[in-house]
Amino acid sequence: MSVNPIIESLRGRLVVSVQAYPGEPLRTPEHMAAISRACELGGAAAIRCQGLSDIAAIKGRVDVPVIGLWKDGHEGVYITPTLRHARACVAAGADIVAIDATGRPRPDGKALEDTVRPLKEEGVLLMADCMTIGDIRRAVDLGFDLVSTTLSHNKPAIETTLGEGPDLPLLRQATSEFPGLPIVCEGHVHTPAEARAAIDAGAWAVVVGTAITHPTSLTSWFKAALEE
Repeated sequence: MSVNPIIESLRGRLVVSVQAYPGEPLRTPEHMAAISRACELGGAAAIRCQGLSDIAAIKGRVDVPVIGLWKDGHEGVYITPTLRHARACVAAGADIVAIDATGRPRPDGKALEDTVRPLKEEGVLLMADCMTIGDIRRAVDLGFDLVSTTLSHNKPAIETTLGEGPDLPLLRQATSEFPGLPIVCEGHVHTPAEARAAIDAGAWAVVVGTAITHPTSLTSWFKAALEE
């Protein structure tokens, strides 16, 4: 199987998600770029980031690949939901574009394939943010370059028994069905041990965000531990 050199460079490596929420002190492109550079110095093999301004700023500060996405909205399919959003991420400098690859209705009314096909024809590297094994199978069929467990914790409570850690059962199922394909573990990876467990479970790469780049959450974890 031929793998793009950028995708190959992520094998067995750490990808850091650098994002801040609306209203937070660090939610400026300059802050996100500085944090990204710090993560690169710490050994991050790539940076995952959100928003056109952040993509452009981070791309100008790091030498590692940038996985870009554009969150538009807060419910349903809002991670790079349309072809227009994806192309804008490419124009901003993203080396890889992350797209919601679930089977949920998309805001433009089109099928996921209608977004993926033209992007593949244009040579864009794509990352599929998936929720279920069905999403992963569809993403593999559509030719995504990276397939990730990003949204697995978003399943309705009645459909999941996941705890606080990463979705290793889904990861193991996916890597078992698709050995050798770039299956990424993302979501609720909060410790180095959990990241190592994901690699041991067959992950091509591991994405860590909150546990590295979100000081508000990190502070709250320590505060809660002291107050128990």
